[in-house]
This record gives sequence, C-alpha cells and structure tokens, in this order.
Amino acid sequence: MRALIVDDELHAREELASLLEETGAFAVAGKCGNAVEAIQALRKERPDVLFLDIQMPAISGFELLSMVDDADLPAVVFVTAHDEFAIRAFEASALDYLLKPVAKERLARTVERLQRGPASGGRPGLPRTPIRRIPCLAGRSIKLVDVAEVDLVRSSEAGVYVVLAKGELYTDLTLKVLEERAGLVRCHKQFLVNLDNVDEIDLEEGQAVVRTRSGKEVPVSRRFLPKLRDHFHI
Repeated sequence: MRALIVDDELHAREELASLLEETGAFAVAGKCGNAVEAIQALRKERPDVLFLDIQMPAISGFELLSMVDDADLPAVVFVTAHDEFAIRAFEASALDYLLKPVAKERLARTVERLQRGPASGGRPGLPRTPIRRIPCLAGRSIKLVDVAEVDLVRSSEAGVYVVLAKGELYTDLTLKVLEERAGLVRCHKQFLVNLDNVDEIDLEEGQAVVRTRSGKEVPVSRRFLPKLRDHFHI
C-alpha cells in the first residue's frame, strides 16, 4: 500500500515512516509538513492511505479533509497524541486512530484493517465541514484568506485563483470544493462569486455580468443565470 504521512513535526514523520516500512505492507509515497503540501501530494501521488496528524498549525487535520475532493481522498488513519479526538475521528470516516507514540503491535492491527478494507464495501463520504479560510500561496508563505474577503474565484489552465479587492492569490483547492464547502456560488463553468460582495448585475439577452463592490466583473453563463436571479429575486 502506498502511504502519505502528514504531520507538522519532522521527527514524527520520520519515525512513522520507519515504522510503516518495517511492516513490509507500505511504501511511503510522501511526507508532508502542512496541509497545503498534503493537498498537492494527494492529487499527485494518489496514495492508498493517509496517515494524518490532527493538531497542526494554521490548518488542522479535520480542516484538511474538508478541503480535499472526495475522489482524491484515500483511507484515513489519524495519528495524534490526543485521545479526546477519537470519536470525532471516526465520525469523519477515519479507518483507524493511532495514538503517539505509535506502538508496533497497534500498527499491526491497523494494517489488518486496511487489508480487509471497509466492511460496507466502500468508504463513507466525509462530513461537509464549512471552509471559513482558504489557504493560498503568497510567495513562500501560506496565507489564510477569510471567505468574507473573497470577491470571486476563477480557474484557468494555470490553476485556481482567489480574487480579492486588491489582487489575487493561487490556491490548490478546487472550484468544486469551494462551491460546496465555502458558500461561494457558481455563476460560470470557470467562476465562483461571493454573493455578499456583489454590487450590481447587468442583464443582457439572457446573459449577465456581475460587478463586485471593488469593481471586479464576473461573467454569468446562461446555465447559471436562473440560480442567480432566484437568489436576488429578479
């Protein structure tokens, strides 16, 4: 099985990687120190299982799960020093829950569970936890943008960009995730808009253009125009 490890502590990542490799059941596909790295690695590496720390700076393990498309998410095993998260971990469809320091005997039971697979024959869907802050890249830093500050989100061949009143930032989150979990509204195949920041809508021959309070223009396709009309009662 190909495993991805996500933990903000380097020692914890290396120790778990060594334990996984000792079992003979895993090949470590990657080791990530934060949620943004993990989102990228999940999409690129397509691991079979995610070993995920819960308490991490900026974006927790639970928040990370809400930022990933269900199709990109493998089986989840939480690894943490805090047993009070156990109930919530299983509510989040985790296959198992390991306490640090991880014991070899306990890890062996996790291997058995992974090899058996889900009893129901499929992994249950994750809870739709709302996204309140969007992780974006700002140089070498990760900027967490409040959804309230977002005017729109656009996608192109270059990726997905969160557009603010004074610029835009790249994000690894998909339009689908932001539409479903950040409260942004689809107005075009390649655009989402924050309806709270809409200033006016220009209607013309079955199409429309939305203008935000900061002056940004967002196209509205015919497919999504009825939904926008219903929201604004026009």
